Amino acid sequence: MSISVLIADDHAVLRDGLRMLLEAHHDIKVVADVANGRDAVSKATQLNPNVVIMDIAMPGLNGIEATRQIREVCPSTQIIILSIYSTSEHIFRALQVGARGYLLKESAGAEVVSAVRAVKSGLRYLSQKISDKVIDEYILQQSAVEDESPVARLSPREREILQLVVEGKSSVEIAEVLYLSTKTVETYRSRLMKKLDVSDIPSLVKFAIQHGLTPLEPLNPLNE
Repeated sequence: MSISVLIADDHAVLRDGLRMLLEAHHDIKVVADVANGRDAVSKATQLNPNVVIMDIAMPGLNGIEATRQIREVCPSTQIIILSIYSTSEHIFRALQVGARGYLLKESAGAEVVSAVRAVKSGLRYLSQKISDKVIDEYILQQSAVEDESPVARLSPREREILQLVVEGKSSVEIAEVLYLSTKTVETYRSRLMKKLDVSDIPSLVKFAIQHGLTPLEPLNPLNE
């Protein structure tokens, strides 16, 4: 039986390229591709694929949060994070929420087939270009990374709202997306800014970009 794969990346060219690479092999079938994290969760819930290839920085819901949600509703689905980030913090956060693989985009073309087969078999796959130093740092200092990372101070809901705020959505728009009241959204927003010790939206945007919680360029003008 073929390995079913869902691709989630906000760049159509990359999605198409990965599809071609994967479907050149008779034992792999791409069942769908999506452009953002929220659609990734929806499609994964609907299709229950064997493997999801997940970009980190996507609009609406980033790949780390999407991974966490998919692992909750589809525990048999294995997830490979696809990223430009090679820091121990990003790797740790991905593995912490349940990813089984971590691929750097620069080498994804050469490694993606091996990664898909490995995680489907229950193995972990980390990109060959991730240095031994980074892996050793992750193994030896993962508790310290968790304690020191400002992202760890935020709840999953606060991270969702953080991403939507820096993408320019108003409290009313966020409330509609997350099925919350506007007042609740504003409470979360105030709380997360206090936790991160930031007082304005530009600082929040800088934080989100540095930690891979949102694409490098917000999609809409910022709403204070």
